[in-house]
Amino acid sequence: MTDYPDLPMNPPALGLEFAFRIRLSLGIRQKIGQIPSGGVRGFVSAAGGVIEGPLLQGRVVPNSGGDWALYRPDHTVHFHAHYMLEAADGTQIYMRNNGYRHAPPDVAAKQEALVEVGFDEYYMRLAPTFDTPVGPHDWLTRHVIVGCGERHAEYSVFHYYVLR
Repeated sequence: MTDYPDLPMNPPALGLEFAFRIRLSLGIRQKIGQIPSGGVRGFVSAAGGVIEGPLLQGRVVPNSGGDWALYRPDHTVHFHAHYMLEAADGTQIYMRNNGYRHAPPDVAAKQEALVEVGFDEYYMRLAPTFDTPVGPHDWLTRHVIVGCGERHAEYSVFHYYVLR
């Protein structure tokens, strides 16, 4: 029984519009080991990268940040990345890239050993947020952006979409 019998169960459709992709070159990797709250904290630096797409082009500013990932006991990697982007017009953009990656144990072991696996063998989804100056790129601060990622040994590729 519902308190709203006249409310139809047909939620509005949401759309996704491809915005841009980032090919991120990975730098140094470090792990600090087991932490008291569980899991292992790791770090990989953002050595640089390229941004391509219909809504944003530019580069990842070299060595401007990285990912402080938490490798959880349930074999899920929780991303906590921060780095600077520079749009093609010179605008500086601060990006916080949060998300999750998980896979069956055999696939996760290959990924940990930096062995290539297929995109369809694991889940890697992202929900970034941005700080920009007022101007042509401040749309990033007013829209929900979601993405998916491809992990490779020396780089990652992130595909981002605007939720419409």
